[in-house]
Amino acid sequence: MPYLSCRFALALCLGIAATATNVAATATPKATAPPVSAQAFTGSASCRDCHEKFYKLWSTSFHGLAMRPYDDTVAATLLGPQDADIVIGQAAYRMRLGAGEGFMEERIDGQTKTYPIAQVLGGKNVFYFLTPLEKGRLQTMPLAYDVRRKEWYDMAGSAMRHFPSGPSQTLHWKEWPYTFNTGCYGCHVSQLSTNYDPQTDTYATTWTEPGINCETCHGPGQEHIRVCLAAPKDNPPKDMKLIRGGSSFTHAQQNDLCGICHAKTVALTTSFGPGDRYFDHFDLIGYENPDFYPDGRDLGENYTMTSWARSPCAQSGKLDCMHCHTSSGRYKFADPAKANDACKPCHADRVDNAPSHTHHPAGSPGNRCVSCHMPATEFARMRRSDHSMLPPTPGATMAHGSPNACNLCHADKDAAWADGQVRAWHANDYQAPALAKAELVAAARRGDWSNLPAMLDFVADGKNDAVYAASLLRLLRPCLDGRKWPAAVAATTAPSPLVRAAAAEALTDGPTPEGQAALVRLCGDEYRLVRVRAAAALSNVPRDSLDPAAREAVDRATAEFVASLDTRPDLWTSQYNLGNHALGQGHADQAVGYYEKARLLDPTAIPPLINLSIALGRLERPEAAEQALNDALRLAPDGAAAHFNLGLLLAERHDPAGAEKHLRAAFRADPSLAEAAYNLGILLAATNPEDALRFARKASGLRPGNPRYAYALAFLLARSGQSGEALAVLGPVVAARPDYTDAVRLYGQLLRQAGQKP
Repeated sequence: MPYLSCRFALALCLGIAATATNVAATATPKATAPPVSAQAFTGSASCRDCHEKFYKLWSTSFHGLAMRPYDDTVAATLLGPQDADIVIGQAAYRMRLGAGEGFMEERIDGQTKTYPIAQVLGGKNVFYFLTPLEKGRLQTMPLAYDVRRKEWYDMAGSAMRHFPSGPSQTLHWKEWPYTFNTGCYGCHVSQLSTNYDPQTDTYATTWTEPGINCETCHGPGQEHIRVCLAAPKDNPPKDMKLIRGGSSFTHAQQNDLCGICHAKTVALTTSFGPGDRYFDHFDLIGYENPDFYPDGRDLGENYTMTSWARSPCAQSGKLDCMHCHTSSGRYKFADPAKANDACKPCHADRVDNAPSHTHHPAGSPGNRCVSCHMPATEFARMRRSDHSMLPPTPGATMAHGSPNACNLCHADKDAAWADGQVRAWHANDYQAPALAKAELVAAARRGDWSNLPAMLDFVADGKNDAVYAASLLRLLRPCLDGRKWPAAVAATTAPSPLVRAAAAEALTDGPTPEGQAALVRLCGDEYRLVRVRAAAALSNVPRDSLDPAAREAVDRATAEFVASLDTRPDLWTSQYNLGNHALGQGHADQAVGYYEKARLLDPTAIPPLINLSIALGRLERPEAAEQALNDALRLAPDGAAAHFNLGLLLAERHDPAGAEKHLRAAFRADPSLAEAAYNLGILLAATNPEDALRFARKASGLRPGNPRYAYALAFLLARSGQSGEALAVLGPVVAARPDYTDAVRLYGQLLRQAGQKP
């Protein structure tokens, strides 16, 4: 699946011969704003009579102009001409912006099709353009305009991620991630309702007005206008019937309000209102996502909140976005002569003698606090400042290729030079903690668990950086070392709801009673995000196995979890996770319907096909299950999960040759797939004992704590005459699992053959 440039990250989980649920939610805890009718919103024009000054500031801001209808004035004043076609694949594109035009030409094989420009998005870095397509979709057009360079370019091509593992795929402009109704959601218009109809797969999307209006941050204005008009002159009402924000909000509330748009997130609800808590309505994507470098710097499109959340400014609890920005999004300290005033309230000693701290001359760009602590990088023609406020870390550039502020200015120097400079300036090695955390993330991404104890110590300590802890917990999901379970359980008591929610995700496959008890407890957490993640993690737990009190809490949280998925029925991941939940609760027939809907929403998505085959298998429909897996392999011929599940299916259908072929292909595609090696060991035991033993060794080596794999290896060793090694393999299994009858029996037989007492 290519990585996407939309703000909302996708919640998905890969099932291999088993299903798992993932993320999303909705319900009504205390932080949720009450439902408000569309008529209660009056639009920003209604504010103008009394608030002319603020209206003018807002209407000309990037908030007010986040989206606007296209017209000839936009073309004449904001856009330059396109002098040559831009070729993308087999098509040539040209924007026609003359008076009365406003459309794009697409030429393929001599045929020309035109698309009208309906809306214009952005304007700070880039202008994007929307065109209406079938079924009510507003689609981002393939050409965009770079405001700074004053040139047209390939919109989707600019979003190519250059990950260390290789570049991502480029999406076609008509694919769903570039559908405004689906991907852009509500951060360029106000009071948006997608009005998606799942039955017809159509949208009737509406919004109060384009741009981010006054009522987005202040709440609906109808009652405010009524009471103010009714009040005597010079005697304003005590209750203004409006959310004022600013001094009436806590710093956390203000940050949360900005975060609903300025974050890489997963939406749980569509009901966030000013003053609500972010984690009652959204999840936050962290460094488990490769759009971040391991040290947290931006590689792809990440917006702001993830880095801001771990900044000393935000963590102090004393600052919020409005310290540096106006409500209309303008930067308060744009004057270079006053640039450092933003930091003065907390760092007056350094600001007053800045050159001694910055090691750059007064008046130079390098003497500004933001130059080192908020370096700007670019992705997809978008420039964004790092909001972590952390100092330059050239060591991370050397280790992970991430950007550092020194070399962004001193491009003629390398990271080793920059590293030497900062080490000469600072006696303490301030880079060491950042580098240590980055290496933990990098190792977890690689699946390298050689430093697992350090990872577990970090996530279990509730005082550590919440973003890093949550990221590590999510990255630990595929780790099969049983030592992770106590650390994940400990993390369920962390102060941060982000960490508690990530701990719930990490416990999804947790086999321990302590893990299940922790998840049940989290179903009653004060934050919706935590409850939703806990309910998702318990999707495979039969409800009749819970005591009545626990069942009641889990059922309430599960209702929120399911509602969260229903919030975005137009996302394939929502349908996929609904299918996983249904399958986990034993409703395979319902799961099939959800998986089929998921594949209709995105025919290129692999996970719904894998789990569809599992659901069909439970319904005893093997032919249809095989077809689903073959469909998956047509999309991804080297897909390990599809090959593995098809191998199991063919084995059940008494096709050993076909089973062997696909299980071998699965293990070639993923050499860490112990399940494939184990099943090959069983399958080949009678026909190819040498290969069977080789695969059994691999399986046991990959899963040293798995008693079934150890037993299979010992059995095959004994059959090949290697009884001594078989005894050595079985000894720890029998000691740990005296209830494992087959292992105990084989162990006794081998001891007797060796002349020893069982």
